Amino acid sequence: MSDTYYEFGTAGERWDRARLFFDAKEYQTAVRILRGLVAEHPEQTAQRLLLARAYYHSAQLSRAETELRAVLDRDPVEHYARLMLGRTLERQGRTDEAAPHLRMAAAMAGETPS
Repeated sequence: MSDTYYEFGTAGERWDRARLFFDAKEYQTAVRILRGLVAEHPEQTAQRLLLARAYYHSAQLSRAETELRAVLDRDPVEHYARLMLGRTLERQGRTDEAAPHLRMAAAMAGETPS
């Protein structure tokens, strides 16, 4: 399939298409669409978060980390990005780095330590 397919349509149509592929667990295809959307609209948190999730689910953890850090640079209190970053770091075996992110995400969610 040519790259034209991934670039075809309006941003809204590509967003819908990326979500369909993500929901179908076709993470690599979702990534190909989302990369273009994020490049065009880097300020859009939802697109960048979905791209990070697609990277995470396709085991591209360093790329997921990069996207999540970009979200948190723009919005340090983005709860889901904080949680995902913690889980991404844990999955890479970086538990010490993950812990503060996971604690902060839990506090933002109103969870108390057990």
